[in-house]
Amino acid sequence: MEANDNIDKTSCLSLLITSALLLVAAAYWHRHVIRKRNRARWDGIGKDIVVLHCSTPGYFSPSLSPFVFKLMNYLRLAKIPYKLDHEEIFGPKGKTPWITLNGEDISDSQLVIETLAKKFDKNFSRDLSPEQQAVARAFTIMLDEHLAWGLRYWRYKLDKGRSMQEAMKIPFYMLLMKPFFLRSQQDALWQQGMGRHTPTEVEEVTIKDLAALSHYLGTNPYLMGNSLCEVDCSMFAFVANILCNYKKSPYYSVVKDNYSNLYDYVQRVKAQLWPDWDECLESK
Repeated sequence: MEANDNIDKTSCLSLLITSALLLVAAAYWHRHVIRKRNRARWDGIGKDIVVLHCSTPGYFSPSLSPFVFKLMNYLRLAKIPYKLDHEEIFGPKGKTPWITLNGEDISDSQLVIETLAKKFDKNFSRDLSPEQQAVARAFTIMLDEHLAWGLRYWRYKLDKGRSMQEAMKIPFYMLLMKPFFLRSQQDALWQQGMGRHTPTEVEEVTIKDLAALSHYLGTNPYLMGNSLCEVDCSMFAFVANILCNYKKSPYYSVVKDNYSNLYDYVQRVKAQLWPDWDECLESK
C-alpha cells in the first residue's frame, strides 16, 4: 500500500513538473510570436521614422518619466517624425526609453539623442562656445545623474508611489506588484547612494540643484541663451515633471514660490514644443 502511495506521489509530481514546463514553453512561444509581430509592425512604419518605446502618458504630463519626456522633447525640437509604442517598454539593455530606427535598436535617452543628432544633423549645441558646451554637458549630467535620484527618493521612498498612482493609469495586475516595485526602486536608491541619506539631506541637495538651474537661467529665455538646445530637453523634462506630478513634494512649492523664472521657463518651452499638450495626455 505504501509503495502504491509513493508511485502516486511520484506520478503527480511528474505531472506537475511536465505541466509547468509546458506552460513555460507556451508562454515563451507566445512571447516570441508577439515580439515577431511587433518587430514586423515597427519595420513597416517607414524609413527614418523613430519608434519610441515607453510607458503610457500621464493625466497631467505626456510622460511621468523625465527620460522619456526628455527624448520626446528632442524629437519635437529636431522635428524628427516618431511613433509611440507602449507594448515593449524595456529594450535590449533592460532600460526605458529606447527606440527602433530602420531596424536598429538604441537604448538610453542620452545615447539616443547623440545618435539621432549625428544621423539627422540636428546638433542644437553646435553654435555654443566650447565653454558653453562644457556647461551644458555638466548641467545635463546634474539633471540626469543627480537631480533624478533626489526626485526618485521622494517619489518611491517618501511618497511610496502614491502621487505616481494618481497621475497615470496603472493596470490592476501592476498594482498587485507595487510593493515589489517600490522595494526594487528603494534598493536602487541605496545602491546609487542617495538612499543612504536622510530625507532632510536629500531635500537640501535637490533644492541646490534647482537653485543652480534658476541662477544660471537668470533672465534668459532658455538655459544657454536665446535658443533651445539639447540641455533644455532634459531641463524642461525634469522641471515640468515637478510642476505636473510632484505637487505634494517640497520641490513643487520651491519652483513656484522661490524660483519663478523656472516656472516661466516651463510655460515658454511648453508653448514652443507642446502646442498639442492636452491632446497628448491620458484621459481620465
